[in-house]
This record gives sequence, C-alpha cells and structure tokens, in this order.
Amino acid sequence: MRRPVRQSTPLVAKGRVFPFQISAACWVDLLAYGSLIGEGKFNPLHPKSAEAIKRLHKFHTVVADHSSRAFPALVLNDGAVVYRDLSLRSRSVTHDFLIRCWNLHRDIAQLETSGGFPGARMVLSVGFRLRNTRRPPAYEHVESILDRFRDQRITAEQAIREAARSRAFIDIVPELQGNFAFTKAYLADQSGSAAGLGATLFCGPCHIHASRTAMAKSWPICSLVA
Repeated sequence: MRRPVRQSTPLVAKGRVFPFQISAACWVDLLAYGSLIGEGKFNPLHPKSAEAIKRLHKFHTVVADHSSRAFPALVLNDGAVVYRDLSLRSRSVTHDFLIRCWNLHRDIAQLETSGGFPGARMVLSVGFRLRNTRRPPAYEHVESILDRFRDQRITAEQAIREAARSRAFIDIVPELQGNFAFTKAYLADQSGSAAGLGATLFCGPCHIHASRTAMAKSWPICSLVA
C-alpha cells in the first residue's frame, strides 16, 4: 500500500503583510558600448556611432519582447533591469523569474554574437525591498484632470487629450526604490572584470541556481554570494 504524499504547508500565512518585500532584480548591460561611441568621437553622424545606436535599438527590442506584466523592465540606455517580488509561500515565482532572466540573457547573447559584438553581462540578486506607499508625482495631475471633469469645466474629450499629452517631469519606478536587490546587482556589475566577472556571464546568488547544470551547457554561469 502506497503511503500518502505529505503536503508541505507554507510557513507564512496567506495574506500576511510585512513592512518589506523579498525582491529579485536582474541588471544587464551591453559591454563596450561606450567604447564604440568613443571610437566615433561622440559624433552621432560618425559610422561607429551609427553602429552603436543600431546595436542599442536591437538590445531595446529584445528586452521589450521579453517584458510582460510578470516580468517588467526598465531600460536605461545600454542597460536594463528586470524585477519581481518573490513569494514567501511558493518557489514557483522564483523559478519563473530565474527562467525568464535566463531566456533574456540567452537571446541578448545570441544577438550580440551574430552582430560581432562583445556581448552583455547579466547579474541577478535577491534582497529586501521596502514598501513604498508614496504616490507617483504624476498622480496629482491625474487628480486635477478628474476634478475639472467632474466639475464640468472640461469635456471628456478635453480630459482624454490632456491626459494623453501629459508627461511627468520625473519618472519613478516604486518597485526599484529602496530595493536592496537592485543595488546589489548593480554594484556587482560595476565591479566588472576586477571581481572576475567576464563577458557574456549570467551571475546570480548560488542558492537560487537550481538549474545551473542545465544552463551551463549553453552559456557561462557564475555564482555570487547573496
């Protein structure tokens, strides 16, 4: 007679709220992008600069293709960060994020190789993220539009047009503010080759490399201390 499989019970109760989140952040940037622009004397009309911009646009396209609601990304010129809050009750969220990061790194690396470029380095980190309850700066403008529409000072069409044209003077991604995982990933990448991080590497905390063996068959992987 087969013994029944014991179901593990999550240690954290459903709906439990802490003053912080456990977050995963993954920073990736193109190697030698600045050098390529430097070869073009920082002249946007120079062939080398045009080559660098074309490379940049392709990089942005790959990141955009991989981005989704469960895998949001913030692009900053030749770098990008993807992030996600992890679950304290299930490992599936962590596994999904890890696989998505790996697929993004793979496609960027393949694109860079096909173009004859030095590649990109990706660093993944896990850490605490403080909860941010502050409203984004653009929220006040939205409230202003709604108030004027309710008071019939502007029509629905005017409200829609103003909202479509509005632009925040400062952009903030709340999930990346006070995010220690993002800071660790960025600092690790900035240490570069001096810390032994070479090109086309996928780096992350050793304790989440569950698929390390399978991934290492395709591209180099290094482990970092969390």
